[in-house]
Amino acid sequence: MARAGLTADRVVAAAAELADEAGFENVTLSALARHFGVKDASLYSHVRGLQDLRTRLALYAGAELIERIAAAVAGRAGKDALAAYAGAYRAYALEHPGRYAATQIRIDQDVVARAPALHRTAEITYGMLRAYGLAEPDLTDAVRLLRSTFHGYCALESAGGFGAARDVQASWDKAVEALHLALEHWPTERRNRGGEES
Repeated sequence: MARAGLTADRVVAAAAELADEAGFENVTLSALARHFGVKDASLYSHVRGLQDLRTRLALYAGAELIERIAAAVAGRAGKDALAAYAGAYRAYALEHPGRYAATQIRIDQDVVARAPALHRTAEITYGMLRAYGLAEPDLTDAVRLLRSTFHGYCALESAGGFGAARDVQASWDKAVEALHLALEHWPTERRNRGGEES
């Protein structure tokens, strides 16, 4: 018998829990149906299929992540904001590996355009970087550098990829400091009088 009150929100929240427990790749409609004690078909009243479920999960996790980051960076600027942003990002990735994995999937651009959490992520991230005096196209380049560094470090750390005796937190702190220095001395693209890149 189906559990009373089954909703799309409850399905996505359960998917988030399952992702952390079993891995994002193991989030399936069958697994969630077993969790709720219903038939697979019952879930199609709430999600359109596996891709829809995973997209919803990505947005759910993305909203959680940016809420944590926003709270961490509030009232901070420069290196303090960068360190707070980085710390909140890493903590979420390590505490919620399945949900974090969901945030890395590619989402349809029409969905992105309608997702408040993704817009807030861009606002907070770009706002932090503008404090370093960056403008486009350097802003996008800097965002890609930060994302690549944070994601790569967290992926390696969660997989036990750091085997040297050096403390992992100390290396993280050094990486954030290096990113701060890179942002302070960003190689901005020079433009000539005609507005063209030189």
